[in-house]
Amino acid sequence: MKKYAEITGWGKCLPPAVMTNDDLATFLDTSDEWIRTRTGIEERRVSSVGTSKLATVAGRNALAAAGLDANDLDLILVGTCTPDEIIPNVASAVQRDLGAKYAAAFDLNAACSSFLYGMHYATQAIRTGVHKKVLIIGAERLTRILDWTKRESAVLFGDGAGAMVLEASDEECGLLASHVTCDADARDVLALEFGMSFDRFGFDGIMPFNFVGQEIFKRAVKGMNLAVEKVFAETGLTTADIDSLIPHQANKRLIDYLAKMCKVPEEKTVINIQKYGNTSSATLPIAFCEAVEQGIVKPGDTIVSAVFGGGLTCGAGIIKWGQRVTPLQPNDEQLPSDGQTALDLILPMHQKTKAAWERREHE
Repeated sequence: MKKYAEITGWGKCLPPAVMTNDDLATFLDTSDEWIRTRTGIEERRVSSVGTSKLATVAGRNALAAAGLDANDLDLILVGTCTPDEIIPNVASAVQRDLGAKYAAAFDLNAACSSFLYGMHYATQAIRTGVHKKVLIIGAERLTRILDWTKRESAVLFGDGAGAMVLEASDEECGLLASHVTCDADARDVLALEFGMSFDRFGFDGIMPFNFVGQEIFKRAVKGMNLAVEKVFAETGLTTADIDSLIPHQANKRLIDYLAKMCKVPEEKTVINIQKYGNTSSATLPIAFCEAVEQGIVKPGDTIVSAVFGGGLTCGAGIIKWGQRVTPLQPNDEQLPSDGQTALDLILPMHQKTKAAWERREHE
């Protein structure tokens, strides 16, 4: 009998420090109105701890919702483009901190598309019987890598993590169809020049972030449109069958376009970009968590999701929710505040980067 990958657990982790648009305006040439009208973002979270800690809390919450012990897991997959270090991977830290001693663990980097990519491959692994209980996490600490002197990109991103547990099930639910792809000809329009591409002795503290907004938007629209058409064709479903749209939270205008394309009304479109900004791989699982918590997702609902990210990776999926929308155990664990404000965390990075640019200009 064909197995499905039911979503049995969900959880998130949002750092306590909040950076508002007005906070950004204290050190960048911007304003609340400028940011809101162009992006829909009003605030974002800033983490003082690493990606692995965010991922662990989100994962623990997802396990609680599923009523599972960490040792029940046979795979942990972490989608991230901001790992704590290159080696070892984030997933191994999550495995250790959760105590999931029987689980394989690896990271996946498809930038903002990472979580849907992870769902795509984890679902196939469950359907073929290779795995039975999988924890998927999207986690990012993007504020650590941004160039805080560049208004066009610095205002867009925030930190956070979200997670899901997928379990083998005979019920037709979970990710029913998905399509993932990559528009590599445009990989340079969204790129962070960091890591092994730097001369290991020449890095001066500047991490140039190439962000060509109009080109990204154009290609994202095209890629997500094609991906959505493919998953509709594969399932035989139409827009009339969709109960809600839960998209990647990158830009309010892009979300509005997707809703119009999928013919999903505003009240059935999950939008939380105003609270968190773009948290890359974490946007999708955080949005799913909030949609369940707020009663937007109901038992048996059919949901369409679409994503795009650096690469330019892209994808879409049709998800059928199972019959349970209530956590089996409390799944609201949060990171404790360490007393640092968002400005406490960001201003030193802004000052150091500004000084580095000034030094480079005078060389």
